[in-house]
Order: sequence, then C-alpha cells, then structure tokens
Amino acid sequence: MTRLTVADVARYFGRRKALSQVSFTCEAGEIIGLLGPNGAGKSTLLNILATLLSPSKGTVTYGIQTGDGADIRAAIGMLGHDLFLYPELTARENLTFFGQLYGLPDVPRAVAAALDHAGLAARADDFVSGFSRGMRQRVALERALLHEPRLILLDEPFTGLDQASTAALVARLRERQRAGCLIVLATHDLDVADGLLTRALFLIGGRPAGDPAGGGSLRERYQAAVAGASA
Repeated sequence: MTRLTVADVARYFGRRKALSQVSFTCEAGEIIGLLGPNGAGKSTLLNILATLLSPSKGTVTYGIQTGDGADIRAAIGMLGHDLFLYPELTARENLTFFGQLYGLPDVPRAVAAALDHAGLAARADDFVSGFSRGMRQRVALERALLHEPRLILLDEPFTGLDQASTAALVARLRERQRAGCLIVLATHDLDVADGLLTRALFLIGGRPAGDPAGGGSLRERYQAAVAGASA
C-alpha cells in the first residue's frame, strides 16, 4: 500500500450528514492532518478509513484495492480515543495479547522492541493501571504499530500528554514516516501539528474547507478557514 485515495466520501446517520464530498490522497511517507472543530466529522472519517464504518457514498482505495477485506485491515493500525489497553494487565501482557491476535511470528521479540520504542522496557512488568496518561498513550501507540501497519490512523494522539511524551510521540511518527508509512491524524494541537504535518485537510461541518492562500502558520490558516466557512 503506497497510496490512500478518498474520493467523494459522504456519511449519513439517518438524516444527519456527518461527512460530505471529502476527497484527498495520502502518499507513502506523508502525514495528513484532519483539522476542524468538534463535530466536524474527523473521527467519522478516521473510522471509515479504518473500515469500522462504511461510507454512505464515495470510495476509499487502499493502494489498488477497495473494500474492507482482512488483507486491508491487516495493513491498518489505529489509535483512537479508547486506548484498548487492559489496566489489570502489565504493559508486556497487553502487547503480548495483541501480538498474538495479530498472529505475529515472534511475539516476544516484537513486544520487546515495542517496549523499547515506548521507552518503557524498565516498566514492562508493571500494571498499566499504575501508568500515567502519557505512558498509557505510548503503550497504546505501540499496540497499534505492533504488526507494522502501512496505514496509521490517529485520533487526537496528543491529548493529555506532557511535553516529553509529545516529543516522544512525534519522534516515533517521524520514524514511521521515514519508513514509508501513510499517516492520517486528527488533532486540535495546532502548534505540534504545524511542524509535523505534510499537508492539512480542514473539515468544517463535515465538508472540506479550502486552505487559505498566502501562507502563514497552521493556526492562522485554520482560523482563516473556519472564518471563511462561517461567512
């Protein structure tokens, strides 16, 4: 999978239109940001890309494939609002469980590498219930990356993180970017995103909003896009 293509995607919930006419591409090695206010459709779009929701209209193409087959899902890693960690298990036990679900050929090796990436090798056998938000987030990210997915989807990954945890997460995403992964993330943290994203897609009311011309910081462009959509 070297390209993700979203073509005229819409999603309806009854009469409510959560997304409409969303189109973009993401190439290998790109980090695409989904930016918009609460209720703009960012999480809905991520769930469609993760094959957890089907679009009401339009298509999503993964490389040259469409649909939601097992081979496509095996190439996707997602970190959502729910971290999908078991607090009564240790970090090692959590990662081992998911490594077995993924059917990895050498689970102990993959788990050891994931704990090293998370900077938590020394806390591997501590219960996740005793971890800080930042530590749990790092374990959850490695859970999503354990099977080396080509497409990485992240929903507000920087929420509640301190500066050190944010820097560690950014470094890990940069590493995956250099490895040629496709990364799509939704975030409200515009200052972090400004130095991370390859491109930004502004979503306002479920519809794409134009990226204002004239440059400026990501925050300035976002504010102009919101103002333009409200005019």
